[in-house]
Amino acid sequence: MQITNITSKEQLNSFVGAQKHSQCLQAWQWGEFHKVVSGSVFRLGARDGENLAGAATVVKKILPIGKSYFYCPRGPILGKFQSPNPKFQTNPKYQIPNSKQILDMLLNEIKKLAQEEGVMFLRFDPIFQFPISNFQFPISKTLDIQPSKTLILDLSKQESELLKDMHSKTRYNIKLAEKKGVRIVEADDSRIGDFWQLMGETSDRDSFRTHGINYYKEMVKLGGDFTKLFFAEYKGKAIGSVITSSFGDTATYMHGASCDEDRNVMAPYAMQWHCIKLFKEQGLKYYDLYGIDEEKWPGVTRFKKGFGGQEIEYPGTFDLPFDQGWYSIYKMVRKVRRTF
Repeated sequence: MQITNITSKEQLNSFVGAQKHSQCLQAWQWGEFHKVVSGSVFRLGARDGENLAGAATVVKKILPIGKSYFYCPRGPILGKFQSPNPKFQTNPKYQIPNSKQILDMLLNEIKKLAQEEGVMFLRFDPIFQFPISNFQFPISKTLDIQPSKTLILDLSKQESELLKDMHSKTRYNIKLAEKKGVRIVEADDSRIGDFWQLMGETSDRDSFRTHGINYYKEMVKLGGDFTKLFFAEYKGKAIGSVITSSFGDTATYMHGASCDEDRNVMAPYAMQWHCIKLFKEQGLKYYDLYGIDEEKWPGVTRFKKGFGGQEIEYPGTFDLPFDQGWYSIYKMVRKVRRTF
């Protein structure tokens, strides 16, 4: 086993995309996106021979206090090790790497890189479920960056089954939007201003913070099959919008926005149903509604749960400090800022 820098888009995406519920935030394209909106991006792999057994795309984030940290969104990815080399399957001395070994190697390499880059800590929100506290590193749980709970729809089901799994009110609202003439259209980044306007209304209404307009623009510019921008139009006006990402076996609902007017035509229901049918037609296996929390987002959670699906809970977000002194100062400043 050795650590390597991953320089091949095909190699990284083949490994990460082969995992169940593929994580788009660890895809090559997401790293390219963060090169524009964040800065430095590092792609590390745990390799056994010619095969990847683990991978971590790490983004360097600059803090207002003049320091920086690493962020590994929805990672590292620890795959089920499979080798196409027949000798590994017949050689009794060959030991398949275990998940702890792979993770230890990746975290050790990130620690070395942090020392070179002057980084205070690593923040990561993994999808693996085994106990993180068993590792040799001083890892501590922190506030969630990516949501810990989500809903995932099984797109292998027939449309009739998907509709049957929904709440009756959700089915009713989908039909109502269709009856009212809500139209769903796909757009490119030239319409990001329309999305931004809707996002502003949504932010004011639901009291949450947004990224800057350039963040969403660069995301949509990734384009192709990876990111898509949809609008729900009613009487010639955009009244709702979503940004989705498709990677591996999974499509993900990344961002959504709607205006205050014409909410009675139920455009968000029509948009989600459109996405579900489209991604099913494209052969994806899952649709991740990405983020539910009945305390923090009661309305959004109720909306998403109406579509059915399996509730998934991930371990949460964790910090691994490399500079304990500066990390303590950072935590204190962060706590003070969140009180205002």
